[in-house]
Amino acid sequence: MEENQTKTTWKEAFCASPGPRSYSAALILFIKGICMGAADIIPGVSGGTIAFITGIYEDLINAIASFDLTALGMVCRLKFKQALSHVHLRFILVLFCGVSLAIFSTASLMHSLLEEHPILTWSGFFGLILGSIFIVFKEVKEWNIPRVLLVLAGIVGAWEICGLIPVSTPESWWFLFICGIIGICAMILPGISGSFLLLVLGKYYYITGALKTFVAAIKLAITFKFHESYTLLAVSGAFWTLLVFELGQITGIIGFSRFLKWVLARWHQSTMCVLVGMMIGAMRKIWPWKHAIFKHIIDGHKEKVIDEVLVLPWNYAKAFDCRIMEYNDSILSNEYIAKISGLEPHTMYAILMAIAGVIIVLILEKLASFKGRED
Repeated sequence: MEENQTKTTWKEAFCASPGPRSYSAALILFIKGICMGAADIIPGVSGGTIAFITGIYEDLINAIASFDLTALGMVCRLKFKQALSHVHLRFILVLFCGVSLAIFSTASLMHSLLEEHPILTWSGFFGLILGSIFIVFKEVKEWNIPRVLLVLAGIVGAWEICGLIPVSTPESWWFLFICGIIGICAMILPGISGSFLLLVLGKYYYITGALKTFVAAIKLAITFKFHESYTLLAVSGAFWTLLVFELGQITGIIGFSRFLKWVLARWHQSTMCVLVGMMIGAMRKIWPWKHAIFKHIIDGHKEKVIDEVLVLPWNYAKAFDCRIMEYNDSILSNEYIAKISGLEPHTMYAILMAIAGVIIVLILEKLASFKGRED
């Protein structure tokens, strides 16, 4: 046995692990990763949902769970090739290259779309989730009262989570580590957005700000401005923020993926029922027409919505009161009630965007027939 392990080349060990076995399969898996990454940076949309509707959800859970004690034992015994063939490294590398590309390249675009075209953007996401619910719903083959109750429990749980109000939280390393654990666990759950939970925990803009700073530092380094790049990272602390956050994500995803794998293996249909409910409840966050009834205005220009209510499209333009608190240098300087009216609902365009979202889901479902682990 030892002799066979010795004769095995690194390439053979790498190719023995589960993953795409052709360039076309790798390209499709890479595109699915891009879709997951784009979804993960949006508060209210889950990358786990995209993984599910593209047919790679259980493959993803199994791939993450393959980095287990068995693999660690092989590494400790210096059986590196055996460990390489045990973990699903080819699957992880291709998928997360796509995820990383999307996160680094579309973060600014998504923020701009949400700020400049919120109704149309949320409508597109609404269509994506609506189509996704249909896809997950089909996974439940038999219905009974307990499974209906599980759906209701998922709806109530996700609805309440999405109604939480963002809070002010510390920027200590231990809290960033915990945020990393919570964020990544939610990101691989269909229906619950890790980005939204970071928003609730008061760390969404802090983390995305660090990410933007890190990207800016990389751009400086690429143009050989190494001193400016180092200074930017040193002054902002972006590198250490992202490092601690990433360590939390690694810790959370390894532990939680094993739990999900166990649950799916033992109670697959019941788990699907809960996920259907969670996706329905999560639609509270992505409903396009919302009135912001409580806002913070920071340093005269940055607006932060604290609380909002859902309204119907034909009521969107009606007047409503919004409580506004203005802060300058983190000190409350003014508080008042503003009456807001005349908002444009863009109803027809919003409906078209939602339909487009559903169509995209159907296309992604078709792509699921090209399994990333097939030849």
